[in-house]
Amino acid sequence: MSNNKRDQKRRENEEDSSEGRVWPWEKQSSSKKESVDPPKKTVKRTTVKTDEPEKRPEAKRKPSRPAGRQKEFPGQQDSDKGDRKKTRKSYPKGRKSKSSPSSSSRANQEPYLREEIRLNKYIAHAGLCSRREADEYIESGKVKVNGKVVTEMGVKVKPSDKVTVEKQNLSLEPFVYILLNKGKDTISTTDDEKDRNTVMHAIEDATGFRVYPVGRLDRNTMGLLLLSNDGDLAHRLMHPSYKVKKTYEVTANRPLTDEEVANLSGTLELEDGPVKAHSVKRSALDPATVIIAVFEGRNHLIRRMITQIGADVSRLKRIRYAGLTDNDLRVGRWRYLRQKEINDLRKLVKLDTLAFNKD
Repeated sequence: MSNNKRDQKRRENEEDSSEGRVWPWEKQSSSKKESVDPPKKTVKRTTVKTDEPEKRPEAKRKPSRPAGRQKEFPGQQDSDKGDRKKTRKSYPKGRKSKSSPSSSSRANQEPYLREEIRLNKYIAHAGLCSRREADEYIESGKVKVNGKVVTEMGVKVKPSDKVTVEKQNLSLEPFVYILLNKGKDTISTTDDEKDRNTVMHAIEDATGFRVYPVGRLDRNTMGLLLLSNDGDLAHRLMHPSYKVKKTYEVTANRPLTDEEVANLSGTLELEDGPVKAHSVKRSALDPATVIIAVFEGRNHLIRRMITQIGADVSRLKRIRYAGLTDNDLRVGRWRYLRQKEINDLRKLVKLDTLAFNKD
């Protein structure tokens, strides 16, 4: 037998003997092969559409505001009622300064009024309403003087006359004087058609008597503002012939040069005529800030003076008025004037000094 035939026969015998043989390294795996795992069932997931919105896990809420005065937004809508009506605007009230006298220095009006005053002024000084509203009462025949109905405008009465409005006897209120350090975004009027913040909101808790601002400050101008029901004093303080001094702290939108400060000290030509400041002094702490004192009271006077030299006002505050200062009176706070301060004001405009009521 040839060698080739022997090799072929040997290979055939090896193949027959290898069938069914389990090698040592296959013993463990062979047992596993005998147990065949059943096929896994695939489950189809179906989504059911519903009208309810999908619930998501709630996010962690931020801690609430600390206790105290909560911020109120003007024109905030009333969500509880579900309507679209706007609620009444709520403004922060001004606080009384700690340096204020415990009570207002008051004096009776009668001894210091002129012999005769207009009827609408008498009604307003009694604290019932404004002069404009008093005219409406007069026109409608609701006002009586000494028992007789008066409908004519311009009628004058004496402080001793008996005045009634809708069967209510009126008496003149005592003089009251309040100094307010006005903040920004506050209007110097007693009321506003747009329901914006006024100086009356700032002194709402000051007194039960009707008072009026003496002069005006721009809406965004801060500083001293006097409020009183002393009409003669208010009129004279605002009249240019009495030359009441007013001092302002002005911060421009950029540092001012020496030449520009010198121009402020000189005469400036404005659209309504020339103006000259009483004094101009640069602040030692800020090159953009100057202290300007004037005797005039034209509208937007200080802002127009700064604009005339080529700059803009970024901050404006009145720090002195007729000898009164903002010492110990923070922005947004008010205080009663002291008796000496009241009489000093009256002397300044050539009015008699007051004899104050004894509490």
